[in-house]
Amino acid sequence: MSFAARLAGLKAQGLLRRRRLAETPCGPEMLIDGHRILSFASNDYLGLAAHPDLIAALRDALPVWGAGAGASEFLGGHFAPNRDLETKLAAFVGAEKALHFASGFMANTGIVPALAERGDAIFSDKLNHASLIDGARLSYASHHRYPHLDLNTLAAQLAASRATRRLIVTDAVFSMDGDIAPLPELLALAKRSDALLLVDDAHGFGVFGPQGRGSAAHFGLRPSGNLLIMGTLGKAAGVSGAFVAGDAEIIDWLEQSARTAIYTTGVPPALAVALQKSLQLIAIGDDRRQHLQSLISRLRAGLAPVCAHAGWRLPESRTAIQPVIIGENDATLTVADALLARGIWSPAIRPPTVPAGQARLRISLSASHSEAQVDRLIAALSGIAS
Repeated sequence: MSFAARLAGLKAQGLLRRRRLAETPCGPEMLIDGHRILSFASNDYLGLAAHPDLIAALRDALPVWGAGAGASEFLGGHFAPNRDLETKLAAFVGAEKALHFASGFMANTGIVPALAERGDAIFSDKLNHASLIDGARLSYASHHRYPHLDLNTLAAQLAASRATRRLIVTDAVFSMDGDIAPLPELLALAKRSDALLLVDDAHGFGVFGPQGRGSAAHFGLRPSGNLLIMGTLGKAAGVSGAFVAGDAEIIDWLEQSARTAIYTTGVPPALAVALQKSLQLIAIGDDRRQHLQSLISRLRAGLAPVCAHAGWRLPESRTAIQPVIIGENDATLTVADALLARGIWSPAIRPPTVPAGQARLRISLSASHSEAQVDRLIAALSGIAS
C-alpha cells in the first residue's frame, strides 16, 4: 500500500494528526493557526515555560556558554553546568546520583535496554507511555504486559518468570488517564521478586510530593536500591530534557551503556543553567501547586453534570490531566472542533494513543490558568453538550 493510501486510510478513520502552528510562547492564551485561543493543551503544569526568571537565566547563560554543546559528552566534554544540574537533580529527589538526557523519550529508550537484555524479562503496565514500550522492544528481553494497575497479574507474571534479571516499568502519572500508579505496592512487589522498578515520573515531577520532588516523594519513597526514577524537564520544569536518578552504581552503569546518552550531542550547557533555576522555582512553588489543585477541583465539579448529561465519561483523576472520554473518533473530533470555534483548544486524543472506542479530550491544567478561564471551558462544553 502506498503512503498516500495509508494517509487516506488514517483520514477516513478520523486518525490523521495535525500540527497546529503556534505563533506565541507557551501559555494559557496563544496565537494558534492565526487565531487567539485559550489553551488547555500544554503540560506546562506550573506555568514556568515563559517564567521571567527562567528567561533571564537562559539569556545570561548564553554569552558565557554559547548556544550548543558541539558533540557528545564523551567527545566534547561534560560541561560544568550539566554536571552541576545532575548533582542538584539527585539531591532534589533524594538519590545518590542522576544522569541527564536530552528528552524523556531518549531517556526511556536508553535506560530500558541498558537494564534488561536477552535472557532478562520486562514487566510493564499496558497503559505505559510509548517511550517505555519502545525501550522494551529495543532491549531483546522478554516483554510481559499486565492489565492497567493489575498488581495481582503482575505478581503472577513475576512468580512464573525464570529470567536472569527482572525489570518492572511503569508510569507514575498516566499521561492519558491522569491516574496514579500505586508506587509503594509496586516497590514492595519488586523487592519480593528481586526486581528493579523503573518509574517514569514525567507528569508528577514538580507537581507532587513535598516541594514538588515527585510522585515517589509523595508516597514517602526515594530512588535507591530497587527503585529508579525518571523525570522529564520539559513539563512542570518548563524547559526541556529528562533525567534518571538512583543508586550511584546503577547510574554509573547507565552512563556506560545507555546509547541515547552516549551517542548523541550533549544538552547545551545554557539550558542546564536555566534548569537549575527551574529547580529553585519548583522548590518554592507551593502556591502554584495549591492553585493548580484548586483548579482541578473546580473543573471536576463543573464538568461532572455536563458529562453526565452528554453521556461522556470523566474518569477519576487527582492530577492536572483531566480526560473527558467521548468514545468514537469522529464524535470526539466534532467536540474538539466546536471548542476551537469558541476559541478554546483541548486536543482530541484517538487510537493508537488510547484504546479503540475511548477517544477523548485531554484537558491539561496549569497553575497559569485562572478560575475564570476554567469556568469558560466548563461553559463551552456545557453549551456543546446541550
